[in-house]
Amino acid sequence: MENVSISEFGPQALLVRFAESVDTSSLARCRGLLHALDQACLGGIRDLTPAYCSLLLEFEHPEQVANQLGDLKEVIKSAKAWPAEEAPLHEIRVCYDGADIEEFARCVRLSVSNVIALHTAPIYSVFVIGFSPGFPYLGTLDPRLHAPRRSSPRTRVGAGSVAIGGEHTGIYTIASPGGWWLIGRTDSEVFCRAKASDAGSGEAFLLRQGDRVKFHAVTTLGTQAKK
Repeated sequence: MENVSISEFGPQALLVRFAESVDTSSLARCRGLLHALDQACLGGIRDLTPAYCSLLLEFEHPEQVANQLGDLKEVIKSAKAWPAEEAPLHEIRVCYDGADIEEFARCVRLSVSNVIALHTAPIYSVFVIGFSPGFPYLGTLDPRLHAPRRSSPRTRVGAGSVAIGGEHTGIYTIASPGGWWLIGRTDSEVFCRAKASDAGSGEAFLLRQGDRVKFHAVTTLGTQAKK
């Protein structure tokens, strides 16, 4: 993979920058690098944090930064972008009865039915996992649904809430504070508590960076989203 830079980030981390702007191409490059690093199994990596345009590799010891730099460059050189079409697709049912749906529709000057139609039209990609555990920032959101986050965040938003904030839509995987517009809820198991209790399991959350999501509007849900 070309046009990738590597720089030191503190005493025991490296920052791999693979794009300058956020789009489907940058996401494909990110997914390709993650896959290549997973296959390479470089030693000494304590944590790997993907962002929109970069990956942060944190090592267990400072000397491993220099020791692994050559191998890391080879992994990056051989990595190939992984297009969205090859990513897992999750079909998620949404009941569009969120607390903010009517106010949000007025904010963007659309009817509620138009908001629902525009929100369910795309197949989204998980661009990054965000501010709370497992929270997916989904795009690309139709520009007609772009709106600033609420001026007064809620102290608690229920797990399973489907929301819009800025240029993204997302799903609250756990109950947490939040300032996004609540437009609906899902009963899909976006967070599995049983898997989370299994030490070392990375499967507790349904969605991962690069996955695809398709929303389907329903009038009722088999299980109420937790409040």
